[in-house]
Amino acid sequence: MNFQNILLENEGQISTITINRPQSLNALNGATISELSEALSQLEQDSNCRVIIITGSGEKSFVAGADIKEFSDFGQDKAEELARNGQNSLFNKIENLRKPVIAAVNGFALGGGLELAMACHIRYASENAKLGLPEVTLGLIPGYGGTQRLPKLVGKGLANEMIFSAKMISASRAKEIGLVNEVFSLEELLPKTKELATLISKNSPQGISKAIAAVNASDSAEGYELEIKSFGELFEMEDKKEGVSAFLEKRKPNF
Repeated sequence: MNFQNILLENEGQISTITINRPQSLNALNGATISELSEALSQLEQDSNCRVIIITGSGEKSFVAGADIKEFSDFGQDKAEELARNGQNSLFNKIENLRKPVIAAVNGFALGGGLELAMACHIRYASENAKLGLPEVTLGLIPGYGGTQRLPKLVGKGLANEMIFSAKMISASRAKEIGLVNEVFSLEELLPKTKELATLISKNSPQGISKAIAAVNASDSAEGYELEIKSFGELFEMEDKKEGVSAFLEKRKPNF
């Protein structure tokens, strides 16, 4: 697929998707959401890809939000369809992808941009990043999973504060409340993200895939049972055989 709104770079076992709409601070429109979804589907099937990084172009913005011009005249039915399609085609896809996705938040992550980062499995941010959900200033609420994922990351009280007040928080505050994992200078952000991705890429893809599903089920009644079942299933898979053999033979595994 010839992408118009994103850049896709493969470097060894790490793939980086860059949202490339600098003229609009990388705002998410329908075409960009479709391209992100297609790129992720391709990478999930690519056996050479072990870890995916999502970032924004330029030095100001990861994703500054949704492209409001696209839905300003929608009614209820079209608005519900917009939210449902976006969640199913992209945001839920990221969260449930069989490969780990890391957000490298390089500036503004507002509205749909923060929701995109929260759908990723891990978040690193630059020192200049500003994060927030400003939807109530438009008479709306987050529609791409923000009301569901933010409380799980920072707790209900802090989530309510951010959503009700619509205020932006700094990268250091985001790390303090658990919204991002680490904060780096803008120059260090991508190298440090790739450093983590490289570390992850050396581990069992089969194990990581099962771990993603189990962690995602951790707030459901089935979480413990899924962990048990996944643990057992891995005993029949090649990565477990290689990992245990390598441990017993005192060598590094070759997954």
